[in-house]
Order: sequence, then C-alpha cells, then structure tokens
Amino acid sequence: MKKSIIYILSVLSSFLGYAQKNNLAFSSFEKAKRHPLEINKPAIDFFEGALLGNGAMGVVVTTRPDGVLMYFGHNNVWDIRIAEDHKEEIGTFNYVFNKVKKIPDSLKMLTDDPWYAEYSRIAAENYRKPYPRPFPCGSVLLGFDRRNAEMLGHKLDISNGLCEVYLLTNDKQKVTLQLFTDISSDKLWMQLVDAKGELCENIFDRIKIMPDPSTPGEFPKYKVQENLDEGLMAFRQVLPYQEPHEYDIEKGHLKDNAFCLIAQFNTPLEKTSRINWHGNKQEMAELEGSFVNRENLVGCISLTEGLNTELENESKVENAPLKALFQKSFEKGNKIWEEYWNKSGVSLSDAFLERAWYHNLYFFNCAVKPGVSTPGLFANWSFNDIGTAWHGDYHMNYNTQQPFWLPFSTNHLEKNLSYVELIEFLMGVSKKWAKEYYNLPGAYFPHSAYPVDMTMNPYPVPHWGWEIFETPWAVQGLWWHYQYSKDIEFLKNRAYEPIKAAVEFLVAYMKRPEARGEQWNDNNYHIFPAIPPELYALRPGFKYNYDCTMDLTLTKFIFKAFQEATSVLDLKETEKELLADIEDILSNFPEYPTALTPGNKEVFVAVPGEHSQAVYNVPNALATVFPGEDHGWHSDKKTKELLKNSFQNRQNEGGNDLVFYNLQAARIGMLDIERFKRQVKYCLMPNGTAADMVMQVHGRYNDRTNYGFMNRMGVWFENFALPVVINECLMQSYNGTIRLFPNWEMENDAEFYKLRAVGAFLVSATLKDGEVSKVEIFSEAGSNLKILLPWKNCTMTNTGGTKQINSNKIDMPTKKGEQITFEL
Repeated sequence: MKKSIIYILSVLSSFLGYAQKNNLAFSSFEKAKRHPLEINKPAIDFFEGALLGNGAMGVVVTTRPDGVLMYFGHNNVWDIRIAEDHKEEIGTFNYVFNKVKKIPDSLKMLTDDPWYAEYSRIAAENYRKPYPRPFPCGSVLLGFDRRNAEMLGHKLDISNGLCEVYLLTNDKQKVTLQLFTDISSDKLWMQLVDAKGELCENIFDRIKIMPDPSTPGEFPKYKVQENLDEGLMAFRQVLPYQEPHEYDIEKGHLKDNAFCLIAQFNTPLEKTSRINWHGNKQEMAELEGSFVNRENLVGCISLTEGLNTELENESKVENAPLKALFQKSFEKGNKIWEEYWNKSGVSLSDAFLERAWYHNLYFFNCAVKPGVSTPGLFANWSFNDIGTAWHGDYHMNYNTQQPFWLPFSTNHLEKNLSYVELIEFLMGVSKKWAKEYYNLPGAYFPHSAYPVDMTMNPYPVPHWGWEIFETPWAVQGLWWHYQYSKDIEFLKNRAYEPIKAAVEFLVAYMKRPEARGEQWNDNNYHIFPAIPPELYALRPGFKYNYDCTMDLTLTKFIFKAFQEATSVLDLKETEKELLADIEDILSNFPEYPTALTPGNKEVFVAVPGEHSQAVYNVPNALATVFPGEDHGWHSDKKTKELLKNSFQNRQNEGGNDLVFYNLQAARIGMLDIERFKRQVKYCLMPNGTAADMVMQVHGRYNDRTNYGFMNRMGVWFENFALPVVINECLMQSYNGTIRLFPNWEMENDAEFYKLRAVGAFLVSATLKDGEVSKVEIFSEAGSNLKILLPWKNCTMTNTGGTKQINSNKIDMPTKKGEQITFEL
C-alpha cells in the first residue's frame, strides 16, 4: 500500500511539473481521468462492455451476474482467404464502357438491361463471399458462484486504460478485478484486489476459453494446450490462405496465418465436475478449468499471431504472473498514456463536448498504431458476426479516411502513419488495376480493399467501382501529413510517389477523347464517367455520371498539392510535362454543379443536372468546403452566400454524416453546437462510442427502415474522429491562416493547448468571460505564420523580445523552435 501511495504521488507531481513547464492551467492526462466510462450493473452485452486496446489487440470486457467475459480481437488477425474469380469476364474498362454506351437511356436502371445485370452479378460475386474479414480471436470467461459474490458493475479509466470490475462478497467486502492491456505487447493483465489495493482471496472458481462460434467448419480444427499444473490454457487456430475448394487441410499452405490465445494464472488449474440440469455428473471439457488455490489471483492473457510456419506450435510456459509483473507493465503503460494525452488537450465549460473529445481520443489510441494492419470499418473489436459487415474492410469513399482526419489537429501525427502504411500497401494493386483494367498510367485506388494479398480490384462493379474521386481522396491524407508537419523527408520518401501516381492516373483519365471534345459543347476537360459517392450509381445514358462535385474538388486539391510538392522538392524540371498537363486541365476545368431551390436560391449539388432536393448519404453539397478545402472562410462574398444557401438546403439521411456533415458546417461557421450534441447523443452506444444511425427518409431509407440497423454491426471506427469537429470550432488553419474560436459561442469558456495547425504550428489559447486573453504558438518548422488575432492591439513576445502589435492580421516569418506569445 505504501508503494502505491508513493507511486501515485510521483505521478501527480509529474502532472503538475508538466503543466507548470508548459504554462498550462490543466493537464490533459488529468482531464482524461475525470471522464471515466461506468456502468453500475452487469454489462452483459458486447456493446456495453469496456473497450481496451493497445492499437493492435482489442479486448471487450463484459460483466454478467456470474462472471466476467472478455472478447479478443486483433487488427492483424483476418480470415485471409480471398476470391479473385472471373478476371476474364470482368474484362477492361474500355470493354465495359463501350457496352454501357449502347444501352438505351430510356431504361430506368442499367440493371434493366440483361447484359449489364449479368455482368454486375459476375463482377460482384467475389465480394459476396464471406471472406476476407476480421477474425475474432476467442473469448475468456472468469466465472464465480453467485452464492459467494455479487456483480456490481465496472469503471474504465480512459487516462490509462485501467478497467475495474466491482464485486461484493458475502461479508459485504468490495473487491475489484483490475484489467488493462499492455501497451507494448499483446497481453491483458488482471489481478483481484481489496479496497486497499492489495491482493485478496480469489472469489473466481473457474476459467473457460471459447474459440469464436463463427469459425468456419472447413478450417483446420484448433489445437488445445493445457498445462494445468502451470495454470495455463491455450488454443491455436490456423487461418487458411486458400479458398475451401483449393485448400488441402492436411498439407496446409506456406502462407497460412495462425493465432494463439493463451491464458496463464498464478495458481494451478484442475478439472472438476458438477451435477448438471439433468441430474448427471458432468466433467469439465477442454479449455475449462477450476482454480486450485484461492489465496489470490493474478493472470495474463496473451495473443500471438503471424505466419503459421513462424508461430510456435505450442505456447511456452512462462513464469507465473505476479503482482510485481502486473505493476511493472501498468506503470510502463501509464507513462506512455501520459505522453499520449499531453500532446494536446481541451478544457471546455461544456462538459459533454469535453467528455466526447477525451473518450474518442482514448478509443482511437486503443484501435490504431503503426506497424500493424490499419483498422477496417470496425477496428480491433469483434465477436461472431460483430465487426464483419461489408467484410469489415477498407471503404475508400470516406469510411477509411475519416478516422484519420483526427491525427492532424489533435497533434497525433504518429497515428497517421498507420494510414500511410495502408496506402503504401495498396500501391501495388492500384497501379496494376490502372494499367491492366484502365490501360492508363499511375494508380487507381479501389473502392474496397483488404489487408490480404490482392491481385485485382476486390469490387470491380462499375456502379460503385468507377468512383474516380476515391483515388485523390486516398492520397489526400499523405499531403495533409506534410502540410501539418512540414516534414520534407516524409514528403520525399513516403508521400510523393503515391500522390504522383494518383495525379498521373487522373490526368490521363481526363485527357481521354471521351472526356473532352465537341460532344461536350465546351473546351473543358471532364471527369467522365464518374459516380457521386453513395448516390445514383451508374445510370443509363450516363445521366448523373460526370463532373461530380466530389470528383472535381478532390482532383483540384491533389493537382494543386502535386504542384506545390514539386516546388518543395525542386522537381519542376523533372515533372514539367505532367505539370504542363495539370496547368492545361486546371485552365479548362468544369465549374462546380449548382441548381435552384423552390425558393429560387442557387445551391451546390452533387452532379450536373441534379435537382436541389436530393437526399444525400455522404454530404455531397459542401464537398468543396471539406474535404476539397476549395471554399470556406477565405471565399468571396458571393461564394459564401452560395455555401450558406447550400448548407441550409441540404438533406442527409444519416449513417455517414455524424462527423462529416458537422465538420463541414464548422468549417463555414454554421454549426449549431447544441444540435450537434443532440445528434451525438442519438448515436451513442452504452460503451461510449458513437454508431452510424439513420436520420431521415426519402433517400435510400423508407418508413419501415430500422433507424438503428447499423448500430450493432460493430464498433464504428470512423466516428472516433468526433474530436475534429470540436477542434474546428476552436481553431482552424486549413488554408494556412489560423483562426481562433471560429464556430464557438464566446460566452462559453474554453481552453486548448497544442492543437496542430497547417505549417507545423502548435497553438494554445484561452477564452474566459467572453474574451481571449492569451495565444501561444510554437513553430516546429520555422514556417511563415499567418493568424487572425481576436484583437487589433496586443503585445507579442518572441525570440526578438516584446513589442506592440496594432493589427489583428499577422503575417510573419518564424524560426524553427520559436515560441510566440500574443496577449492583451
């Protein structure tokens, strides 16, 4: 107990020292501690459980009246089988394009044409297979006799990932099962302690390991290991590389993967029996055992994974888990969590928004880290069919990108490297598809993808597979990484080639004869054919299939990014031909499509010829604001009026808009924060995450639609980006000019520190009693600083001393490592 008190005091001292050193009124680490996730009853459902993770392994800790049940998953553990049939029948883009051109535009749907209906069926057949998908890694149950204890509930401390499960013994003593994931290795530690934090008598009587019920029958049978005297139980599952009709279950394949779930405790195990419901004696089956000693309980559950040929056939029996090992791992993880939290922070008078900011930063850290597979739709938490909808894959029409909007302004660029690794992984199949399917240079990024071996586009169905905007969108996050870091080595070695490959494809696609010429009645280069995101698909006569707003704005974004990249890297001469093509296209670029509302107001729409009352899934109307970043605060008066009209007119059906829609609104200063909070509350699950929820009809949903049909598909990784919406209310810098509190009610106190801005600036500011009193900026890279200050007269202190400033518009050079302070 004495050691625990000393440790707590030393950690508290470090918090205070950090805050004083950085002139902060608060510690983000301490703020996080004030926002635990609690359920004061048995949390029996998967979506009630506490979410733990280290960026690779994920654990869901659920409680029930007679035990604690833990579900295990891992970003690297997938059913890696993939179907890549019908390559010849799928053919090439030109083959399909020429066939579709001949289909009469009098048809209502392309699938009314027999040839296209059959082609679509064949092209989608690979995706209809149940694999690839994230593969759940099994569950572990700790059971107890309800005559000896009562389950009270649990609390998750998001500051360090410590989950405490509370139980009450028959003598009214409160005991706590403490659990956390080791931040550096795939282990879940646990110990049972009393009210003083000391090990206490073990109330649990059995452990049971359960392989996932969704394990396909054609898989090799899992291998069981039981070293009862050493308190160890484990199972090992092989994950076949080939499809069932090709796979030899006896010989296996050199590329088979495997994983092993290992539970070890500080007490031996034994097989016991009980009298079952039928009145018969029932012996414990495999992977179940009773604890021999009841003196105390310390345990460790490990997950190992990798190539089957490299993963040991039998788990090594390690030294028994001890309290000292538990404490060592916890203290190490606590320091890593502290470093994570103190990279940035917010302190808001609005408790709900502050809680949402910290909760989602916690979930994000549990789900993502470089060096392992990038999370799919539902990250690293899965069980049975939970986490497998749409294969749990990478959807490149916003779902994959959205969670990685978070690392930039929150100052967690290290997390974006996971996304960078994904794009690097996809380069091979993307370049291959551009060459073999489109007969064009560069790279065409697929609509859907998996972290498995791929030799073709997994979803080549034209009505979504021809979404051109996915290619510039795929590489946008690499350019943002450079913009927010000004890391030239990153730009040169990791970002430039994928961006260039995307640009090469887009230029060649827009320079095809079908995309320009007399048939268009103008001199523009068009993006044709194209599909607006989640809308219309491919239409007879290509109605709604050209110059989509999302295609135009993202293509323009990545063209300009490439122009700047060649300047930064001194490659203008080397890339002069490609740059000349870009300049030519931008000089003859289509206008963004608009329409008139019934009230005769002009608004942006998703595609030329569209009416103004369309109900969107992905918020298309303001795509030029975000992700395009072509419009916003910097726009002229006429454009701002158009943006305002478009915002007030737009309709979104939900599902894909909780972050996206509200981020767009914040970017133009029109986000109703109270309404945003109500939408977040509508989407909240018991575990603290936000699900995708339906909002309205008249799009793809009808009056009989279950508005919550997506909320039990899995833990929606994309919505961990919620803090970005809050950040954009507090500080924006998308076009290189820093704006403070651009969508915030000035009467609501707020403070933030070290939010990252374009130009590699770390920005801190305090708003109190309706007035901004101080702004601090740290220049990481020595970029030129542009900022709109909240005052016309203030003092500025930097390396050159202190001087009076008589303008709210600052445009000044900075030095690398320079600290600049503006205050009244």
